[in-house]
Amino acid sequence: MSTQLAHHRPQWKTHIGFLLAAIGSAIGLGNIWRFPYLCYKNGGGAFLIPYFVALLVVGIPLMILEIGLGHKMRGSAPASYATISKRWEWTGWWQIIFVMFGIVLYYSVVIAWCLNFFFYSFSLSWGADPNQFFFKNFLMTSASPFQIGDIRTPILFSLAVVWFLNWFIEFLGVEKGLERANKFFMPLLFLLMAILVFWSVRLPGAQQGLNIYLKPDFSKLKEMGVWIDAFSQIFFTLSLGFGIMIAYASYLPKKVEIVKDAITISLTNCFFSIFAGFGVFAVLGYMAQATAQPVNAVVSQSIGLAFVAFPKAISLLPTLSRIFGILFFGSLVIAGLSSSISIIEAFTSGIVDKFHYSRKAVVSIICISGFLGSIIFTAQGGLFWLDIADHFLTQYGLVIAAILECIIIGWIYQAKRLNEHINHTSTLRLSSLWNHQVKVIIPIVLVIILVNSLIQEFSSAYEGYPVLSLILIGRDWLIFSLFAAVVISARSWKIEPSQRMQH
Repeated sequence: MSTQLAHHRPQWKTHIGFLLAAIGSAIGLGNIWRFPYLCYKNGGGAFLIPYFVALLVVGIPLMILEIGLGHKMRGSAPASYATISKRWEWTGWWQIIFVMFGIVLYYSVVIAWCLNFFFYSFSLSWGADPNQFFFKNFLMTSASPFQIGDIRTPILFSLAVVWFLNWFIEFLGVEKGLERANKFFMPLLFLLMAILVFWSVRLPGAQQGLNIYLKPDFSKLKEMGVWIDAFSQIFFTLSLGFGIMIAYASYLPKKVEIVKDAITISLTNCFFSIFAGFGVFAVLGYMAQATAQPVNAVVSQSIGLAFVAFPKAISLLPTLSRIFGILFFGSLVIAGLSSSISIIEAFTSGIVDKFHYSRKAVVSIICISGFLGSIIFTAQGGLFWLDIADHFLTQYGLVIAAILECIIIGWIYQAKRLNEHINHTSTLRLSSLWNHQVKVIIPIVLVIILVNSLIQEFSSAYEGYPVLSLILIGRDWLIFSLFAAVVISARSWKIEPSQRMQH
């Protein structure tokens, strides 16, 4: 009976379906609003040097590791680690638990904001002061994380739509849900972004913005912070440490080009970021000219860029401003959804692998739980909770999980064994350099990122928040997810991981 069950693992119907799903997971909201700002802040075009160094040193090798691991072990992150050693199974659970019941909870709320603003674009509802509208009228932000306040009904309704879409796509399964959705989402996202970029670069003043975006300042390369930003961005933008690529790769057929696929996914993600940046800074250049301000006066990062600076610029557009807003926020919704469904799949895959529950039941329970867990972020204090949770889960959770990943694969399982498997399946072969990257170079880089974050953490409270709120919301979120991981890993498998691999 166990071998029968082991054979019913879903598979991608087409290779392009896998690639588009993996690219969809990697390309998210950060590609559109975080990367361009980092480029601007860290020396413009000069930032591309550490960025691509980071891609070669950490990004692609870690992508190869995760795809190779999932393909070799034919399982989710927990199943893959458990196959190596039961003692390390908790690592896989911890990865997918704090990502599922942490990152995707607040990420889905940001997608909900994008959906709200998609509809606001039809009438430019944010008016003359988008800053006032976003923080005071829309979020109604409270004074501190401890003042949770009322739930914002418009955000709650949009959140329900986002979770329904997550559920619907996941419910249909790998082939009919994930694959079909990404075959639709990804070409549409690239088309919308191309329209936005080519429209933006033709605006008056666009050149001024583009000059600032990519004008190289090579003196910045002497700063350690610039290199840390580059390596951090590569790590986060490729969805590494999430357990997603491990699960996605487990649905691949036996013969596959692991190295070539890892390079394709990584490069497509990075070039999309750079391309999107042209549109972002062209619009900011136009906005600077229209308001008679320098570009650096209108540049903002992260949430401020998407929900304050861009709505302001959209309102200033001479023609078809509503259409531009619809395209921009529509792109953000698609980029967000393609990432959120991948996170849910990573967790679903882990539960189904271990307990063999019905996939449809698992997906339904996960999405209902996810929606209920997200509600805290729709409250008036939700922005603070979101910021703190994001800071701790990404800066510490993901980085520590990836360090453990390198230790388990590099030293316990032995990187050369995975190298041999990858070379057996791929025509593009790995050298022994990859083994050293996994065992030594990547962990060192990630430890530097981690230590740098800790130094900043202890030198001053993150964003000036009360220390107690950082402990209760940030640190304890990681601790509770770790506790849950240990508890689940102690449960017995319906089919032992080693038996599942018998094909």
